[in-house]
Amino acid sequence: MTRVVVVGHGMAGARFVQELRARDPRRRFEITVLGAEREAAYNRVLLSSVLAGSLTPAEIETVPSAWYAAEDVELRTGIEVAMVDRRRRRVLTSGGEHIGYDRLVLATGSRAWVPPIDGLVRDDGELDEDVVVFRTLSDCRAMLARLGRVRRAVVLGGGLLGLEAARGLAGRGVEVEVVHPADRLMERQLDLDAGRVLARTLRSLGVRVRLGAQAVSYDEGPCGRGLVLDDGARVPADLLVVACGVRPNTGLAAAARLKIGRAIVVDDRLTSVTDPLIHAIGECAQHAEQVYGLVAPAWEQAAVLADVLTDGTARYAGSQVVTRLKAADVDLAAMGDTDVDDLDEELEVLRFADPARGTYQKIVIRDERVTGAIMLGGPETVGTVTQLFDRAALVPLDRRALIFPGVSDAGGPSDPADLPDDHTVCRCNGVSCGRVREAAEAGARSVADVAATTRATTGCGGCRADVAAVLAAARPADRAVEATVEVPA
Repeated sequence: MTRVVVVGHGMAGARFVQELRARDPRRRFEITVLGAEREAAYNRVLLSSVLAGSLTPAEIETVPSAWYAAEDVELRTGIEVAMVDRRRRRVLTSGGEHIGYDRLVLATGSRAWVPPIDGLVRDDGELDEDVVVFRTLSDCRAMLARLGRVRRAVVLGGGLLGLEAARGLAGRGVEVEVVHPADRLMERQLDLDAGRVLARTLRSLGVRVRLGAQAVSYDEGPCGRGLVLDDGARVPADLLVVACGVRPNTGLAAAARLKIGRAIVVDDRLTSVTDPLIHAIGECAQHAEQVYGLVAPAWEQAAVLADVLTDGTARYAGSQVVTRLKAADVDLAAMGDTDVDDLDEELEVLRFADPARGTYQKIVIRDERVTGAIMLGGPETVGTVTQLFDRAALVPLDRRALIFPGVSDAGGPSDPADLPDDHTVCRCNGVSCGRVREAAEAGARSVADVAATTRATTGCGGCRADVAAVLAAARPADRAVEATVEVPA
């Protein structure tokens, strides 16, 4: 029997264990999972929905605790791993226990980065009592526990997590201001025009936005606590949420002398280039110079590694990245390279902007294929554009169909119910329309039923309405089918 120890019980580690057991009916692998958090595995993507109050912590659980016992997997939460002993092939826990392995899977994820700003961290190294990060369910609970005494909150950082935190707090009635050093929000994904439209949309929803602002300190002033900026301005804040990005958790791997770049360097088998018995997946892994910070690549890596361990032939070729902002009343998808030279004659750049309605669309086409896109404001064509990007498929001759729904030459139907079986309806889990229809034929009557058998909707949740439409069309005579779904914030 092969002993597999998984360090990390987040979205990557938990998915890997499921994928491995699904391929191991004879129980050839003895699996032990060590998770630093005490929580059951949960969907980190949906933390903003918990903060906003549209979901409970129980509703974002990804793997029921009972599953581990039923599948003969040893799950140990609240366990810190202090050291990897590569020579003896064992890990040492902070409690002094040695656990041997034949294969070690590092799924240690990332940690929130706290910038060196005066007042954020106390002398003992802990965060100030009015400073929180937004990374874990515990962080989310810490913010919720403060709501009763918080009137003004400042979110430091205008990236994906910062905006989700800001919108969630605003939905709870807190006055929120986002302070961001760049000239636009989400500058890694958006161009200047898209950033402006997004800022305008957030302001209309009650979230103040301050750009080009560098924080200097967080301290007590004449009118209470506040964030001091480099221009001397002071932003009042009973609560400061730090969302300045993350850093891969590589300390354990570095101490074991594994090769580290920005994260743990792995090959196409998701194996450490230093040690053939150690693997890394998710946010702590660096493959082909790329470190992915999204759920879909982590789950793709989990499936590939499960294949590697069970049949040895699988290889990971990288992932196409689509970033989605999960915030109430804001619908944004960004993919590929949109920072392009408009004078490049080999490119086509399509744009449509309606700032008053919070809409901005930009699609970059090279060699008749979508190589990048920004879709802000809930355009009905986002599914078609994402599918073209994912598959590197040829775009329609009538380019208007990529922006305006209903144009005749749309390159395929825009109604999810009419999409072909091979169309991917849930990108996070790679679930096609055909699989949803098969689930319906097997008796699925709700989106929850489909999720239970296919995992569709259990990633970012952005596909729930489309899955419901496909399911409803597959069971037109069944009035119990969910025809409409409220998409979580």
